[in-house]
Amino acid sequence: MNPSRQIQGRRNKAFGDIFERRIEHALTRYEGLNVACIQKTPEAMKVLRPLGNGHFECVFEKKCQPDFKGSLCDGTAIVFEAKHTDTDRIKQEVVTETQTKFFRTYSRHGARCYVMVSMGLASFYRVPWDVWEHMKELFGHKYMDAKDLKPYRVSESEGIIRILDGIELKGDYDEDTKD
Repeated sequence: MNPSRQIQGRRNKAFGDIFERRIEHALTRYEGLNVACIQKTPEAMKVLRPLGNGHFECVFEKKCQPDFKGSLCDGTAIVFEAKHTDTDRIKQEVVTETQTKFFRTYSRHGARCYVMVSMGLASFYRVPWDVWEHMKELFGHKYMDAKDLKPYRVSESEGIIRILDGIELKGDYDEDTKD
């Protein structure tokens, strides 16, 4: 295998992990404000052999579900996938076929579905699933660049990505309500 591709792959994985941790940090804030309860979907692992003392050798199985699932304070389900890129565009194909099936099913059942995009860990976007799925028809290509992503940009303040800000909730939700 090409060493430079290995290095780039490790870098992409590391930045993707940082993006997911930043999302989890934001979700903790939203849960504290009673806006939402959303958790990271655990990655499926297959144990290859026990090593003793609670340790084991394992492999991650093929990623199949979206990264985050939960509910908003109005009872609406929300599902999203987190994708990071260091390039000037995000390709539609980064969402797997299996994840696409999950998004279609959740959408049919009324869930709010999004692909959260990080460009260089500097700009963040919340792309509705119906936009993501129809990139070719909407933009003429199967990727989104900064121009295409612009309407879906989410702000960041005090180091927190405001991933849920601007989502309309059903009913009379009061953001200042706390337990």
